[in-house]
Amino acid sequence: MEIRVNCLASRILPPVVLAYCVLTTTTCRAEDENASTVAYPLSVQGPKPEPISPPSESDVQYALERGIDFLLQDQMKIGAWGSARRTKRLNIYAPVPGSHHAFRTAVTSLVLMALVESREQFDGAKRTEIETAIDRGQAWLLEHGDDLRRADADAIYNVWGHSFAIQAIVRLHARAEDNEDLRSQLVELLKYQVDRLHRYQTIDGGWAYYGNDELHTRRPSGSTFSFVTATALIALDEAKTLGAELPEKRIQQAIDSILRQRYPDFAYAYGEYLKLMPRYGINRPAGSLGRSQACNLALRLYGDEFVTDEVLKTWLNRLFARNGWLSIGRKYPVPHESHFGVAGYFYYYGHFYAGLTIEQLPPEERPYFQDHLAHILLPLQEKDGSWWDYPLYNYHQQYGTAMAVCALLRCQQPLAPAAVE
Repeated sequence: MEIRVNCLASRILPPVVLAYCVLTTTTCRAEDENASTVAYPLSVQGPKPEPISPPSESDVQYALERGIDFLLQDQMKIGAWGSARRTKRLNIYAPVPGSHHAFRTAVTSLVLMALVESREQFDGAKRTEIETAIDRGQAWLLEHGDDLRRADADAIYNVWGHSFAIQAIVRLHARAEDNEDLRSQLVELLKYQVDRLHRYQTIDGGWAYYGNDELHTRRPSGSTFSFVTATALIALDEAKTLGAELPEKRIQQAIDSILRQRYPDFAYAYGEYLKLMPRYGINRPAGSLGRSQACNLALRLYGDEFVTDEVLKTWLNRLFARNGWLSIGRKYPVPHESHFGVAGYFYYYGHFYAGLTIEQLPPEERPYFQDHLAHILLPLQEKDGSWWDYPLYNYHQQYGTAMAVCALLRCQQPLAPAAVE
């Protein structure tokens, strides 16, 4: 028999309350004990989705083909994806030109990820078309990827570009296995993106896309956002495979910033400035549906023992069962105007990281979650083959489609081995 108490609780709780916590969290140790069920029992409690009829393999493949066709047709002459040419009366704050450099770099990187990851599923003329599109996109990224800076003191959208560029570069590097010169160029660009994340890491440890221009600090001084920090950390984990990484102290600061925003049920505050408001709509589980997948994944990759398989499965189930809270906000033109402060652009972001999260589970446990994820995404594909969730100039169809394609690729299940007669 062992008694385990969260060390933070021992410092802040009154003795009587602490004694109660000890008594109610006593557990018998087993070799496969789930640590989160002891310290954070709410993290493994949640709704489960209704049974579904799983989409067929051919349905998923057809949706992927249509999504890839949209991305191929939408590539610009310069090789990139996304522009500021489609506007509406209401647009988000985006100082020019830096904000749009960030959006285009991020979107182009996401599309390159989708194309590189899907290319081996095609052959013939379609495979050639995909490889040509990747080459053109790669050339644009190599030429313009190191132009990326923050737009001004309080608009730091460039962190999205740095993060997604890292993930695209890692995949392009693997693709260029027979071209050492190209690989060297990609590694140099990767180092640039990592260095910029180092420079734009906020004073309180994480990353954000808004700063505070009143303090005039060298490093951004605004509040960090849990999910932006998670995005950067996940990318940096991939960058390590090519020898580019931040100092351990900086990584730990980023991890700590997410932990400060984590609630006992593993919902995450939108940002540090809201962390003391746990019942504020956007911080509650329904408001965190689009963030918890990325935050859980980031902490899992960096060794958080409390982000167990059971936690990942609980939050994937919650995403599927409570998908309506995210879906209601999909395509709303005003950010955060939906229930629980949901913004439309949470939608495919959350499902993109859900796909990555499923890969953390044992292979035999993945099909159930893959089926549910595909079941959600397939009906949302537009007539032109795209997916989109928020009208953002001319970037939304591109990032939405790229994220949906990457998620659906992770919904494909290996064929069962043929029976031996």
